[in-house]
Amino acid sequence: MIGIYGGTFDPVHFGHLRTALEIREIFAATEMRLVPSARPPHREQPAVSVAMRVEMLHAALDGHPGLVVDTRELDRAGPSYMIDTLASIRSEVGAEEPLLLCIGCDAFLQLQSWHRWRQLFDHAHIVVITRPGWRHEALVPFYQGRLADAVETLQTTACGRLLFQQVTRLEISATRIREIIAEGKDPGFLLPDAVLAIIAEHRLYR
Repeated sequence: MIGIYGGTFDPVHFGHLRTALEIREIFAATEMRLVPSARPPHREQPAVSVAMRVEMLHAALDGHPGLVVDTRELDRAGPSYMIDTLASIRSEVGAEEPLLLCIGCDAFLQLQSWHRWRQLFDHAHIVVITRPGWRHEALVPFYQGRLADAVETLQTTACGRLLFQQVTRLEISATRIREIIAEGKDPGFLLPDAVLAIIAEHRLYR
């Protein structure tokens, strides 16, 4: 089983990292691939270059062999559509390997605006990372027949199911981190020291 966790990671912080680690452990995934988006279609362009975001990701994941950086979206022209990423990964791992696309609950609410969103289920399961108290019952009828109630269901099938999974939510915002740095304040304890060192060395977000 392979997990896919996309984002701008601008910068990567402990909220991203803790989520990736817990999902890998909950689903016993062989690896979690953190996929930095080069040209996100649903949000503003990242504040720093692709190269710097990848460097920060590698620094953050050093020492955690089950968490890896997947840069395929950086090598592809045009908008970074997740359907293209999943199709590419599926072509590499074969038809039987379970794939998990992990998205936040806010992103899930916008899922129907994603490019060819229905085809996402042809390549992967979708795991929605929820926060305590978040309710999804009103959304379930739209995905009737896809909802899974156990981790094991996703472990034994390759794709096509939907699962809501609560993890430890660290209320850390990359936007707020950028604001803190721009204000000349200390963003310590919000992201790894190795990432802070890169930000300081290159004077990012100032």
